[in-house]
Amino acid sequence: MAELDPAEKIKDLAATLASVTAVLDLEAMHTQIAELREQSADPELWSDQNNAQKVTRQLSILESMVNKVNGISQRLDDLSVLYELAEGEDDADTRAEADRELEQLRKEIGELEVRTLLNGPYDEREAIVSINSQAGGVDAADWAQMLQRMYLRWAERHGYPTDVYETSYAEEAGIKSTSFAVKAPFAYGTLRGEHGTHRLVRISPFDNQNRRQTSFAGVDVVPVVEQSDHIEIDESDLRVDVYRSSGPGGQGVNTTDSAVRITHQPTGIVVSCQNERSQLQNKATAMSMLQAKLLVRKREEEQAELDEIRGDSVSSWGTQMRNYVLHPYQSVKDVRTGAETGNTSGVLDGEIDAFIDAEIRWMRSHERSGNS
Repeated sequence: MAELDPAEKIKDLAATLASVTAVLDLEAMHTQIAELREQSADPELWSDQNNAQKVTRQLSILESMVNKVNGISQRLDDLSVLYELAEGEDDADTRAEADRELEQLRKEIGELEVRTLLNGPYDEREAIVSINSQAGGVDAADWAQMLQRMYLRWAERHGYPTDVYETSYAEEAGIKSTSFAVKAPFAYGTLRGEHGTHRLVRISPFDNQNRRQTSFAGVDVVPVVEQSDHIEIDESDLRVDVYRSSGPGGQGVNTTDSAVRITHQPTGIVVSCQNERSQLQNKATAMSMLQAKLLVRKREEEQAELDEIRGDSVSSWGTQMRNYVLHPYQSVKDVRTGAETGNTSGVLDGEIDAFIDAEIRWMRSHERSGNS
């Protein structure tokens, strides 16, 4: 089949952008932006710093989305002119520039298209990400810390604020566990496909015989709870422990026992927070994390009941989901989606959007087939 000429490619991208814009509903976005601007102009808003930050953050995201759509539309118009210029002057350099812009627009419109798939019940929420080292000893602890850096770098690349709630350092190197929030709208919908076991294969930097080591770390992603969520927690079901926060190598961070660990005894769920000096603040944050995990558990149980009624036998997503191989070759590959790259250093530095986009598409296709 003959390749489409640039004009047809631009026409196809414009059609895709039109469908994406219809789903995003820019008119509704403009209305919401106007409301948020009015709220942010009210001096009373800043009496509640948390709510004020939430309003301004949501306003910034919506304005960014509208500006992005409008900018892409304008660039598509400009691209047609650029191709005409290249053709009229028979200019190879201008043609190459136009080809690069065409590919970049294809990528950006694809990302917008993925954004329209984030329509789950909690997808618009901020996210809490927890990472735990699993099998592999000191290598697994080091691997858990590498994953923490990967996600924090990913958030930094997108300009998403993060807040590390708790980090439990391992004795020799790395971390036993960590929990942090990604404070951006749709962070949960974007990251929830990262839930599962991540496997690393490499030459161990901790083995004096330079042997290859396989290590594992688990990633859990839950939505931040809101006041409208109703999760009843019986205080008698909780075991609350307080301890002194510590840094790498056992170094004391706080001089008081302000860190809090809460165990929900009926489910065995354990959460902890140590980033605040106040024990009360740490307990409040830990309770919020516990509510988030119980909210997801409740939804999973409801979904399991529906699956049983339908006779579904689809296994949980909480299994091995991505392999990172640094030796004897370089590769990162998703088990479920098949997405793959040889740019391991880029991935570990937070370049994971291609994997995230593939996961979102994979999850939506399976959810649609499951509901059909």
